[in-house]
Amino acid sequence: MIDEWYPVGLFGQIENGWKTALMGEPIEVAFDPGREVKVTSEDGRTLPVCVRYGHVWSSLGKPRKDLFAIPEADQPGRRFVEVGVVRVRCSPLRAVENFLDIAHFPFVHTDILGAEPHTEVHDYKVEIRQDEVWATQVKFYQPQAAKSAAGGITTEYMYRVPAPTCSVLYKTCPPRPGEWDVIALFVQPLAEDLCDVWPWMALFDDVTPMTDLIHFQQTIFLQDRSILENQIPRLLPLDPGMEIPTRADLTSVAYRRWLKRHNYKYGAQLVAQ
Repeated sequence: MIDEWYPVGLFGQIENGWKTALMGEPIEVAFDPGREVKVTSEDGRTLPVCVRYGHVWSSLGKPRKDLFAIPEADQPGRRFVEVGVVRVRCSPLRAVENFLDIAHFPFVHTDILGAEPHTEVHDYKVEIRQDEVWATQVKFYQPQAAKSAAGGITTEYMYRVPAPTCSVLYKTCPPRPGEWDVIALFVQPLAEDLCDVWPWMALFDDVTPMTDLIHFQQTIFLQDRSILENQIPRLLPLDPGMEIPTRADLTSVAYRRWLKRHNYKYGAQLVAQ
C-alpha cells in the first residue's frame, strides 16, 4: 500500500509550498534550492516525487513501477483541465468506487448525467487488462454529457482503474466524434476515512471557457460528496457478503476483487462488524 504513487497537490500551486498528509502521515511539498520538487515526511525523510498530469505525486514507500500512463495527456489539441480539490469524509476507495457507478446518474446528477425514465443500465463488459480493471461498452442516455454538449445524447463510456486510488473515464466527445474525452479522478488518502479528490480532464473543447469547464466538473462531484459522506460503512467492504451487488455493479465487484488480490487494505473493511 505504501509503495503506490498518490497525488499530493497541484504542481502549479507549488511556489509557496504546502503541508498536507498522506495515509495519516504529515508531509510537506516545496521547491528545493535547485527548483526541483521535494516532498518530505514529518521525520525529515525525502520521499519519491513524480510530476505528471498537472499534479505532484509521492509515496511513503518505494514505488516498484512508474506512474500509470494516460496517452491522451500527450495528444496535441487537447485542453488539460486541473479542476482543483474536493475534500470528502469517506474512504478513498469509496470515492473511486462511486466514480465507477453508472446507476446513480439519473438520481444524483438529475438532468445532467441522467434523467428519469432513462434509468436502465444496459449490459456492459468488465475485464482485467494488464493488471488494470476495465469496463467497456457502457452506454447511458444523458441530458448534458459534457459542458460542450448541445442536448441529450446516448453517451458511451469506458472505465479504467490503473491504481487503487485512481480511475480514468473515457467518454463520448460531443464536438469530435471518434475521439474520447478523458476525465480522471486522482484520490489522495489523508486517512482511511478521509481523502482529497483531484479531478483532471483532457478534452477536445476549444469553445467553453476554462472557468465553465472547471465549474461543470466541480458541480458534478459536489453532488456526489453528500452521497459519499453518508455511506455506511465508511470504509469500502471487500467481503462479498457485506453488500449485495446488482447487475449494474459489475465494475464495483471487479474493483473490490482486484483490491483483495493485491492485498490493498487501506480504507477497506475486510469483515462484517
